[in-house]
Formats: sequence, C-alpha cells, structure tokens
Amino acid sequence: MEEKHIEDDLEDDELYEHLNLTADPGQAPLRVDKFIGHHTNSSRNKIQHAIDSESVKVNGKVVRSSYKVRPGDNIIISLAKPPKEPSEVIPQDIPLNIIYEDDSLLLVNKDADMVVHPGFNNWDGTLVNALVFHFKNLPTSKNGVIRPGLVHRIDKGTTGLLVIAKTEYAMQYLAKQFADHSTERTYYCMVWGEPKEDKGTINANLGRGFKDRRISEVFPEGDHGRVAITHYEVIRRMRYVSIVKCNLETGRTHQIRAHMKHIGHPLFGDTTYGGDRALRGNMFTKYKQFVDNCLKIMPRQALHAKSLGFKHPDSEEWMQFDSELPEDMVDLIAKWDHYVQHN
Repeated sequence: MEEKHIEDDLEDDELYEHLNLTADPGQAPLRVDKFIGHHTNSSRNKIQHAIDSESVKVNGKVVRSSYKVRPGDNIIISLAKPPKEPSEVIPQDIPLNIIYEDDSLLLVNKDADMVVHPGFNNWDGTLVNALVFHFKNLPTSKNGVIRPGLVHRIDKGTTGLLVIAKTEYAMQYLAKQFADHSTERTYYCMVWGEPKEDKGTINANLGRGFKDRRISEVFPEGDHGRVAITHYEVIRRMRYVSIVKCNLETGRTHQIRAHMKHIGHPLFGDTTYGGDRALRGNMFTKYKQFVDNCLKIMPRQALHAKSLGFKHPDSEEWMQFDSELPEDMVDLIAKWDHYVQHN
C-alpha cells in the first residue's frame, strides 16, 4: 500500500491535511471506514465524521462508509492536523464577544489585542485560553492536543469574525469548507494611496519569507509559495488613503497584508509590512503630525474581518454573518475624513 502526504491547503499551514492512500494490488474487498482505520491513527468517530462530511473520496468521488475498497483504489482523506504546540493550555476567564451560538458552533468577534492560539511570546491570554475556560469538551484535533474548535485564524491586530466548532462533526464539516475555499470571507481595510482601478484581483503566490519567516513574501512568478488570490474593491477614496473591501478566494497567512503591499498599497498602521509611517501626501509638519495622531488611534494594521458565510454543519443551510467596524477604525476614518474636508 502506497502512502504519501499532500500539502495542506488552509491559511495556517498547521490546520488541515490530506492523506493519500492507494490500495495494494492484492487488497481484499474491505469497507472504506475499516480500511482507513487500519492505515491511520484516527479514531472511528473521526473517520466517520470525515465520511459524513464528504471528506473522504475514492478515485475522486465521495463515498459512504459501506463502500468496499478494491485493488488500486485511491483514497484521499481530509482531516484536521494536530498542531505542534504543547498539549496543555491554561484556562483563563477572558470575556468573549459572542454574536451567535447554537449546539454546533459559535461566532466570536475578536478584538485587536487577542491572539487566537498560544505560541511563541503568547502562551496565555489567547482565544484558546478563553475557550478552554468557557466551554468544556470542545473538539480537539488528535489525542487530546488542545486546539478547541478552531478551523481558521485571524492575526493579532486584526479584528473581526471567527467561527468555532463545538462538536467533532462540526469541526470536520467547517474545516473542509475552509480547505475547499467555499466559505465567504470579507475584510475591510484602510490602505495607503488610491488604487488605479476600482476593482481588481491579486493572483500572486505567497510563502514564508526566506530572510524572515515571520512575514509572507510574494512570489508573482509562481516559482515559490502557494496560490493566493484576493479580490478587492475600493469603497472610498480619501486622497492619501483608501477604504478597500477584500474578499478571500484563498486564505494564506497575512494574505491581504502581503498582497496589498505587493500592489503598492500597504495597510495603514501595519508595522510588519511598512504601513506604520506616512507613505503618501506632502511631508509638511502639519500633515506629518496629523498622520502621527492617526497612528496613535490605529497602532495596528487597519484590518477587520467584517463578514463570514458558510454552510451550517447540521442543517447545511447557508449562514451569513456581518459585524460593525471596530471603534478605533471608525474613529480613524472619521479623523481622516475631517482632514480631507478641511485641507
């Protein structure tokens, strides 16, 4: 039996994987759920959830548990990957802004200061710490490793909507949608400058930077990195900055931040991608002071995950959620609007 791993396909490189199995020429007919159980460490429940959520395909077609694997069959199983972080997370009583909840999932509106998952320099005070405290028995990825309910992430400094799975099946079902890029994700941001076109698409590979792996580097020739596609629309032009709506077709790490910098319009306040200084406009003292004051209002990237749409894991009905812009972003736009109107 031949086995290989295919690169995962989510915004975080550690959230999802596809396991590719090929049955031996002498394989006797065997139910696909049992075949997978014999060749992976996954539990029976996790395998069944994967099958129920149409995350198991044989020869490119979705199958049910009763399908009998035959010689030469190619079986691809899509499963949540175990993260590399430690398995112990301290429960912390951190308030959560929950905008929707049912038996299968919840939607939270993340604030700017909150990190989603514990990691280097951020081992506590994260969304995961809060989830472990507020919700018992949330699904994890494997062997009790802590990643309660997470199927996607947004950066620290970025505000907005995140969906959390409350059951193993919901986690598998939602994760597949993110892997298949069938969710709807709309972000609003303020960028430096005014894009030439009112609408556009950025199709440029993204990958970890060669010199600094904390950033995402653009590879427009497609020779490195992974496919990344961002659709954008200018909502408002404000002389030296613009309000832009971005829809993610893919979801790579820092995708909007890296893509907008690539086309010459870094996000306002983005220290990682060079947007934390005046990049447009005259550099007279009055204007520079105005920009400095705006950066005090927005000491982060001006980026908000405004809307999120997906199919519900139980009803399979489309659910669409929207959120208001955070207060600091509203204040920033108002301040810039006032400057444009009076200067």
